[in-house]
Amino acid sequence: LLGLSVDLYTNPSTVAALEACQKDGNRILALIQEKMAYLKTSRPTAVNLSNALQELEEKLQGVMSTLIGDGSLPPKESLLQAVKDYSEFMLERDVSDNQAIGKHGAEAILKVAGKSKVNLVTICNTGSLATAGYGTALGIARRLQELDALESITALETRPYNQGSRLTAFEIMEERMPGGQLICDSAAGALMQTKTVDAVVVGADRVCANGDTANKIGTYNLSIIAAFHNVPLFVAAPITSLDITLASGDQIPIEERKAEELIDTAKAPKNMPCWNPAFDVTPAKNIRGIVTEKGVIEPDQDGNIDVKAFVEMHTE
Repeated sequence: LLGLSVDLYTNPSTVAALEACQKDGNRILALIQEKMAYLKTSRPTAVNLSNALQELEEKLQGVMSTLIGDGSLPPKESLLQAVKDYSEFMLERDVSDNQAIGKHGAEAILKVAGKSKVNLVTICNTGSLATAGYGTALGIARRLQELDALESITALETRPYNQGSRLTAFEIMEERMPGGQLICDSAAGALMQTKTVDAVVVGADRVCANGDTANKIGTYNLSIIAAFHNVPLFVAAPITSLDITLASGDQIPIEERKAEELIDTAKAPKNMPCWNPAFDVTPAKNIRGIVTEKGVIEPDQDGNIDVKAFVEMHTE
């Protein structure tokens, strides 16, 4: 949403379009809504983006109601200010929520591990480059580092777009996290077979009512490997990523990327048929806990994760 604000205020073509209809609130609203709709298509699997856009839409409709009642307010300035204010609110909330996730996650992992320092494995990028500045799964690692409780952290390269090697590895080095290392995705099993791994921490694009979790492609594979080696896997996600309208993971829309993207990154023969899903779904049975800013959702004695009950308990 910060990107939307920047576009509205600084993109020459957008600024020109807004200037052309600056006194027509309906046209300005329609232009903003068009950009919001386009932004939503960028991440169909991630529920928090669509939720945020819905909240912003409600803010904009509130502004329009005010404009109808008070024609003295300039439509363009009022609507753009509403986008800017909401974006700044989201920025502050995201950092605060991520810090709380880091705290709850660090406590949960240290408790399960039963030791003062832990060795983590993570996939994709869930740090300051993917959030407003602290991180979800990588925020848990950051909190453990602050507590001097992080022994090591291993990042999977995260094929095919290499968010792990391009982004997470960069953050690990910049933060000088202890024992930081990068491995290829297919080395995760060998790592758990031969080295000490105390927990896997991953992010989430959408968590269903039963705990099934959609995340970057390769997370499901990692969860199977972790389960085989009795390594607990924790999902880090703000409550805005919990979608209790979906009963289970088979209802999550999974984005599929163009074959050309995989061919390019894999340097495969041109015109090679490809299946290139951007996400997969980890079943709840492979998850030890879902860490939110409100606390950790843990399996009951039967192994079930009741996300719906947790959300309802913490919804104002």
